[in-house]
Amino acid sequence: MQIELGGKVFNVYITRKNNKNMYLRVKPDGIYISCNYFVTKGMILSFITANEESIIESDSRLQRKEQKKEEFYYLGKKYDVILLNTISKIEFVDDRVFVKNKTYLNTFLKNEATRIFNERVKVCYDLFEEDIPYPKVLIGKMTRKWGYCNKRQELIKLNFELIKYSIDEIDYVIIHELCHLLEFNHSKAFWKYVKKYKPNYKENQKVLKEE
Repeated sequence: MQIELGGKVFNVYITRKNNKNMYLRVKPDGIYISCNYFVTKGMILSFITANEESIIESDSRLQRKEQKKEEFYYLGKKYDVILLNTISKIEFVDDRVFVKNKTYLNTFLKNEATRIFNERVKVCYDLFEEDIPYPKVLIGKMTRKWGYCNKRQELIKLNFELIKYSIDEIDYVIIHELCHLLEFNHSKAFWKYVKKYKPNYKENQKVLKEE
């Protein structure tokens, strides 16, 4: 099934379960609906239309994310990739990056993520006046989170994709996770700690959400 919203045609994928309510989720390839067996096509279309504005907004955000995956970003800046067989290492010149092959770009980002994330954890940790353990740092792919904290194991995990964002956004995610070593929830007390060490955290959230 398909539906047109805001001048764009969306594929609609329907999963029927013993749901009491109808649920909607936007993914890069279309709109996913989860509903009861007795929900009609007309009811589904009405439900989608009622949520048109949020669907278009979510789709726009997802498409920007997908586009960013295809482009080369490093610490918040986009670079045009220039391939040169004569070059042996990566070189940055203004808004261009020169490299022998694209495979090395990912290797470069992985190495930089390890180096920079660990450096920034040390910088952010030193800001804290409270007594918190120095965490073990893990880096990896994460589908729906920028960071994760395991208070019991005293570790934080950071999303590899953060290397594409500025130091300011990287620091926010690190501080966010370090604050979980003090408050393992998202209570008022938790956000008070976040604001203490990252006063502009709402700006960082906006960048990470919209991108």
